[in-house]
Amino acid sequence: MTYMEQKQEMTFIDLCVACGNAIGRACAALWRLFAHMLRLTYRYWWLVVTLLILAVSAALYYTREENITYKMNAVALLNGPSVQQFEQAYAPLRSGKNLPAEAQITSFWKELKATRFDAFRVIDAMDDGVADYIDFKRQSTPRDTVDVQMQDRLCLQFRIKARNMHLVPEIEKSMLDFLNANDALQQSFENYRKNITDEVAFNHSQAVKLDSLTTHYYFHGHPGREPLAGIRDGLVFMGDWRVHLFLTDIYDHQKHLQLRDYRALFATAPVVLENHFSADPKPVNGRRKTLAMFLILGWIGGCALAEIIDKRKALLNWLKKE
Repeated sequence: MTYMEQKQEMTFIDLCVACGNAIGRACAALWRLFAHMLRLTYRYWWLVVTLLILAVSAALYYTREENITYKMNAVALLNGPSVQQFEQAYAPLRSGKNLPAEAQITSFWKELKATRFDAFRVIDAMDDGVADYIDFKRQSTPRDTVDVQMQDRLCLQFRIKARNMHLVPEIEKSMLDFLNANDALQQSFENYRKNITDEVAFNHSQAVKLDSLTTHYYFHGHPGREPLAGIRDGLVFMGDWRVHLFLTDIYDHQKHLQLRDYRALFATAPVVLENHFSADPKPVNGRRKTLAMFLILGWIGGCALAEIIDKRKALLNWLKKE
């Protein structure tokens, strides 16, 4: 290695020093910009104050009660279709393109009665088949083994203004009609409905057999034994004879039976809602946040106009320059 190559190498300390210097220069530039804006505000206060008043007026108009925008959320059950199939069917709602003209949801979309359609994954953190929370920040991955993405549930979302809140039931119905009219979803649903019906019937028949077997084994299968004395800690006591109960198997089968019965109850269409759409209590354009944002934009706009006025002669000379 030559002397020049050694001289051009940068150590970790040199890198930290260079980053520190760059951050220092950036902070100094921001401070100079802030000080310059303060000077412009002082010199052209009448212009900046006018822009601030206009900004506050616009913010108050934008956050009127009828203009408040809310996020509407509902958990959808997928009866047969995969998440990928659903995403393909849901894509026109997201983009607003390729929507059928005869669909009612199209009129809501074009008239901006409902906007920003989206879907988020539902997470099963306990790995028990029960939804625990919704991944609104999209931080989970399909390979995550802790926060598992559920394959039969999605959270649907759209935005609506407060003045159109009475249209939520119609929007909900039109959205489901549009999704359930998809041929691919319908085909997957038909296969799923047959399978879930057969599985529920089989589970119930097995539950009857298990109950009959339990009764026979514990109470009629051992003649001559003393009658049942009691049950404690998973054991049945028949005199001095102890028999381990298989209560765990019974409970597991009953839990599985309840879950499948629940899914069969909702198996009426490819996509059904587990709950109706409800509004997020925190509005998208809250008054405090909107006022702060508009005040900052008004101040920046006022300072920009003040800078143009302050440099008007130089600007006019530059424009006239050939």
